[in-house]
Order: sequence, then structure tokens, then C-alpha cells
Amino acid sequence: MASFMEDLWSSIFTAGPTPTLLLATNATFAALQTLLFVLLLATYSIHFAILSIISGALWYSINWFAQELKQAQAQTARQETPSEKTLNATSTDANTRETTDGADSDTETEGAASRKGVHTPSSATQSAAASTTLQVPDSTSEVRKRLSVSGESSGYTSTDSEWEKVDDNAGN
Repeated sequence: MASFMEDLWSSIFTAGPTPTLLLATNATFAALQTLLFVLLLATYSIHFAILSIISGALWYSINWFAQELKQAQAQTARQETPSEKTLNATSTDANTRETTDGADSDTETEGAASRKGVHTPSSATQSAAASTTLQVPDSTSEVRKRLSVSGESSGYTSTDSEWEKVDDNAGN
């Protein structure tokens, strides 16, 4: 049982329907159908029959989808021949070479542009240009407070100032 639970937990993070996940799904739907049948017999309510039909349709569609996905995966595995596998490996090697050629580049397009003869500025040049355009405020400059439009109120009054007003009024 513990092994099944571990397999179920790991199958959640695995792409596609795994046998463990399908088994758990089928067991859950079987339990749901049993519960709905018992409730139908106990109450004679049409609602449980309708819920049972909906649940059965969902159960069937999940199993149908899992079967179609398995067939599609098997078909793509059959269609890929050994010559295509070597072709894919060759294109992957070419992509690796392209990214290592432009290793100082941040993106693949910068590397591709530099190979075509288009000059792209390096990151050191860009950071130097940015540092010359940005201005650092002087440490001697004084901080100015923005004047309030509505007069004395700044929009925020602390609780302490309210208590001070109460204490002043109580002293009178």
C-alpha cells in the first residue's frame, strides 16, 4: 500500500497518464458510482441517477482520452526512424555550437546578428553608456518636502496626535 501511494504521488508529477494514476482514477470512480447507487436506492431521488450518468460519462471520457494518448505516443514512436534520430541529434549539436559561439551574448539573436556581420554592442559598452547618462544626486543636496495641496492635513493623522488633541481639550 505504501508503495502504491509513493507511485501515485510521483505519477502526479509525471507527464501523461501513468498506470498507477489510471488505477487510482478508476477505483475512485467505481467508489463514486457505488455510493450514488446506494443513495439512489435509499432515497429514490432522480438526482442520484442523473449524477451517476454524468459521473459515468466523465469516467468513460477519461479512460478514452488516456487510451487515445497511448495510441498517439505509440504511433509517433513508430514513425521516428533511426535516420530521423541521427538527424535530430545533428541539429541539436548545431544548436549547441551556435550558443557556444556567442557565449558572451545574452540571447541567441544577438549571437546570430553578430555572425551575420551586424555589430551589436557588448554588455560592457552598454553599461558604460548607461552610467554616463544616469546622474547620481549630490550628497550635499537638501531634501525638500512636498507641500500639501489641502493645507494642514497630509492625509494621514497618527493616533498619537489625536490623543494629544484629547488631552489638550480635557485640560481646559
